[in-house]
Amino acid sequence: MSKTIIITGTSSGVGLALGNYLYEKGYNVYGLSRSVPTNANFSTIPTDITHEKEVDDAIDQILAKNSKIDLLINNAGRGMVGPVENATKNEILNLFTLNIAAPTYLISKVLPIMRKVNKGKIFNISSIGSEIGLPFRGFYSGSKSALDMITESLRYELKNTDIEVCTINLGDIRTDIADHRIKSSISNVYIKDFEKVYTHMNNDVNNGLAPDIIAPFIEKLFTQEKKLKPHYYFGTAIQKLSRWVKLMIPQTWFEKIIAKYSGL
Repeated sequence: MSKTIIITGTSSGVGLALGNYLYEKGYNVYGLSRSVPTNANFSTIPTDITHEKEVDDAIDQILAKNSKIDLLINNAGRGMVGPVENATKNEILNLFTLNIAAPTYLISKVLPIMRKVNKGKIFNISSIGSEIGLPFRGFYSGSKSALDMITESLRYELKNTDIEVCTINLGDIRTDIADHRIKSSISNVYIKDFEKVYTHMNNDVNNGLAPDIIAPFIEKLFTQEKKLKPHYYFGTAIQKLSRWVKLMIPQTWFEKIIAKYSGL
């Protein structure tokens, strides 16, 4: 029987590339996204994953046709840019609802299904930026850092089962993420620095890795026999190296490196 995979955020970018790749490999793929992509080969259930009732209905539709769920990929997420000082409560709550509360709710829906057969995997798509406080991306880094810690806690709680969970921490991927970021207001005192960082940030995305090269890496993790590590890092060499550099040198030195790299 073909394995059943749920992927969130499949309308474009990494989620769409993952869905099409895994479908072509013979998996039974269901994408959950607010809009249905025209170039998706897999099944899409229109779902706003921040609405619990819509998630419940989507899971019910999947279970009506499948007896189990083998893999959940919590891919849906959103960026946020702007000074910490200028962010509004609603902007912060909207970001954390999508990046943290929504994947956590999906996990709570899928775990009882996986527990029935004592088998399954959950991949939470995070960011290398979760381990680095990036200028003008404090809340995005914070949301992904929280997702990392939630994942680590869940690993302990699932220790006596054959259900596995990990994060896949991505570097810059060439997607349309810039078009969907939450952008808080920028007060005059920050404009000059923000514009430098924002230009650099968008250049990094435009020159990032293609989303389709991530799919074989994720399939390998899904099919491997050995236990999953807590975190996997996927990005350019310098992005993956940055997290090690942070551990090896004083924090103030590292901040100077990041500031210079960001154009500050």
